[in-house]
Amino acid sequence: MNSATDTAARMKELARLLEYHSRRYYVLDDPEISDYEYDMLFRELQELEREHPGLADPNSPTKRVGGEAVRGFAEVRHTVPLGSLSDVFDYDEVRAFIERTKAFDANCEYTVECKIDGLSCALRYENGAFVRGATRGNGLVGEDVTENLRTIRSIPLTIDTDEPVIEVRGEVYMSKKSFDRLNERREAEGEQLFANPRNAAAGTLRQLDPKVCASRGLDIFIFNYQTGTKAFERHDESLEWLASVGFVTIPYLKTVRTADEVIAQIEEIGRMRPDLPFGIDGVVIKVNSLALRTTIGENTSTPKWAVAYKFPPEEKQTKLTDIVIQVGRTGVLTPNAVLEPVKLAGTTVSRATLHNLDFIRERGIMIGDTVVVRKAGDIIPEVVSVVSEKRDGSERRFDMPERCPSCGEPVIADSDDDTSNGSTAYRCTNAECPAQLMRNLVHFASKDAMDIDGLGPSILALLHGEGLVNGIEDIYSLKAEQLVPLERMGEKSAANIIAAIEKSKSAGLARLIYALGIRQVGAKAAQVLAAEFKDIEALFKADAETLCAINDVGEITARYIVSYFSHPQTRKLIDSLKAAGVVTTYESEVKDNLLAGLTFVLTGTLPTMKRDEASALIESHGGKVSGSVSKKTSYVVAGEDAGSKLTKAQTLGIPVIGEDELIAMLGENR
Repeated sequence: MNSATDTAARMKELARLLEYHSRRYYVLDDPEISDYEYDMLFRELQELEREHPGLADPNSPTKRVGGEAVRGFAEVRHTVPLGSLSDVFDYDEVRAFIERTKAFDANCEYTVECKIDGLSCALRYENGAFVRGATRGNGLVGEDVTENLRTIRSIPLTIDTDEPVIEVRGEVYMSKKSFDRLNERREAEGEQLFANPRNAAAGTLRQLDPKVCASRGLDIFIFNYQTGTKAFERHDESLEWLASVGFVTIPYLKTVRTADEVIAQIEEIGRMRPDLPFGIDGVVIKVNSLALRTTIGENTSTPKWAVAYKFPPEEKQTKLTDIVIQVGRTGVLTPNAVLEPVKLAGTTVSRATLHNLDFIRERGIMIGDTVVVRKAGDIIPEVVSVVSEKRDGSERRFDMPERCPSCGEPVIADSDDDTSNGSTAYRCTNAECPAQLMRNLVHFASKDAMDIDGLGPSILALLHGEGLVNGIEDIYSLKAEQLVPLERMGEKSAANIIAAIEKSKSAGLARLIYALGIRQVGAKAAQVLAAEFKDIEALFKADAETLCAINDVGEITARYIVSYFSHPQTRKLIDSLKAAGVVTTYESEVKDNLLAGLTFVLTGTLPTMKRDEASALIESHGGKVSGSVSKKTSYVVAGEDAGSKLTKAQTLGIPVIGEDELIAMLGENR
């Protein structure tokens, strides 16, 4: 480039091209250039921004991959409140709504649109540029999630308008395909599955690291023009304008006049629902005239000019042809129903979890039964009940196997199992069971454990298939030259994995304890054990009585820990890890002792911090965090939806503080 002016012009042109082609691809589904050509434009802009950071635009398309992680979310007071809607559940209630609003104007029109199953956000644009996005929160105050929203490719970073300021409201959601991919990854990594796309979208949008948000494929539909200088007469007119300037607006909207037409459109959307690529949990009916809305008015917390019709859960009957067993990471045997395929909430269902034997017995489920199935949250297939009148005598009782279907070793019944929710769990006793191996490897390398970047489920499966990794200790004997010849691997990828493995050696004792996958020992308990024993060798010597004396370690957990460290294969594994240079001792991360001698209990959802983040903050200042309230508790830190712990604290007269007061105690700025 000849000058800074030329460079700036090229960067602006690249940004324009990338936004244009991104919209063609992600919004219109009509790309004009190949992925490679797009990637080359993207890389050119990245390089120019790296060389000329002073010329980089904060709304550059390169920001969609996610910037630096933030410490927390600032509060945003909404310019226009983000209210909720009253729900109706049958057509009589729909007709009553139409009758009430027709009383104000017999010629009243209505828009009927999909109720997207996501979470509401407000987007603010100044001089055509996206400057801020916030969650709904309580309707008046939300959280600033701008950096995460920038990663959503259907949100335009710039729009074609001369309005100085506009705000719009939309529904952030996760498509069914993105949800399935995310849960497949989480299952492979031994993480808890999201119950439905809405929970997944909400959890993703509140990730402190925008790169996590960028990786999960969120999307958005805009459904309201909140504020600006343009004057519209009708709701549908405002949406047409929003679409014309670059927004993806709510789909399948129809304007109608009568109750019969409203109901007909509800039924039409209901018929489309199973095949939609996104989840909906109902239909929104709104008065179309904006002036008439003002006349009709508002209730205390909901408008009188709109309602949400909620669909009942779809249930169908099918035949349960078999019950098969899946062996989990910790050896738990989970029964799964094999079903005659049935179309349910948009997908063909042929399997459903039966949780455990108690679940099967309580519902009287037998192999060969006709059963009623539905999708919990419209996503997770579940067996609701048995249609006993359809039995013909050929049905068979199911019993848990006495030997593991994966390795043939004995199975034990364990009523104290941490995954059983009070029911008896059945577990394979073989620590080297093949079905458990891959899940153990994935857990060991996962982000919250040893955090070996690049060593995900697919790569570990490849390494295991090639005979390179048959146990945790094999990870630390890998060499780059062994990896380079493998499929989807090159010199750079191999070098990165080896570097990540080397880095993991210094992850510390707490992460190592968690990575070992001891039953009932999560990340928090692992931190407590590391701080208490300081060296993994001390855990080999610890008895149940010693462990029970530690805060947050109960009798059952203590028994699991003692059992784990009593096995010869554990001794062999730890010796191998030590020989490889893995750190097995504890280094305190305490900054100071501002909270020394104080014990805190966390309850509810804090405004900007997750519980593990708040726990780490307290512990870094010398305080202790307990899971239960007692007379020894110094403070209870309470957030939204605080439960029984808050009640108990109030009964015992224990001081209750919020997140802000905790931070103030530490003199920290967040």
